[in-house]
Amino acid sequence: MQFKRLKRPVNGVLLLDKPAGISSNQALQKAKYLFMAAKAGHTGSLDPFATGLLPLCFGEATKFSHTLLDADKTYAATLRLGATSTTGDTEGEITQLAEIAVAAADIARITPQFLGEISQVPPMHSALKHHGKALYEYARAGVEIERAARQVTIHELTVTNFEMPHLAIEVTCSKGTYIRTLAEDIGRVLGCGAYLTALRRLKAGSFDLVRAVTLEQLESLTLEQRDALLLAPDSLLAGLPQAELDDDSAFYFCRGQSIWLPGQHALGEIRLYDANRRFLGLGEVMPDGKIAPKRLLQR
Repeated sequence: MQFKRLKRPVNGVLLLDKPAGISSNQALQKAKYLFMAAKAGHTGSLDPFATGLLPLCFGEATKFSHTLLDADKTYAATLRLGATSTTGDTEGEITQLAEIAVAAADIARITPQFLGEISQVPPMHSALKHHGKALYEYARAGVEIERAARQVTIHELTVTNFEMPHLAIEVTCSKGTYIRTLAEDIGRVLGCGAYLTALRRLKAGSFDLVRAVTLEQLESLTLEQRDALLLAPDSLLAGLPQAELDDDSAFYFCRGQSIWLPGQHALGEIRLYDANRRFLGLGEVMPDGKIAPKRLLQR
């Protein structure tokens, strides 16, 4: 006879240090199993070969995961100069080798052109959809799909090490940025080609890899110790303004009704708490001054 593993309501955010060699969803399912959680989701996938910060949301925290999907990210990346890959990283086949005639001064000269708003063509080996099917599925079948360039923003780009033929950089960028594409573009401008040999996510929004735990560490802990690692759901909204509601306003807000709140609040999203500092959910300040419920915690 087979017994189903019990699942329980778990609410919070886990900062996971994803290992190489597994997908983000595989890492999520492993963590979900270890927490015996009924509901979980991640906040933006990492490629299987990539490592680093993968915030996981459990239970009520999944209602606010969109904030990290839209947040800036920071990565440490290593490029292999003088070669290109079919996937732009180590998972593909090497397609071209070239002589490397690049000095540190050349790298310093070209990196500023990748700062600010730049145009990127999404790679074929990506999860972007075309007619309901991921681009990587077309790529595996040998089909090339025309992709429109899109604008992304590189806030910071720092060279951390250069030892021929490897170039290490640290990048802080907007959502939608492909570091593989950035690596290929840097190689193209340098005239020798490049592909990504290592990628590690260091930051996502206000979250930092320093506080993350590995799957191996999770496995060694008791269930209570694992629960103690979880951050509160409102940690996902740390960058938003906040307001405290009196008992009457909290009552109506939690029942899905718009409320008036004394004082001036800028238009847009706002996190709301009751008089006891219990997090109630996400609201939106409307042009008429009312605050409309947007996502509420289940009570």
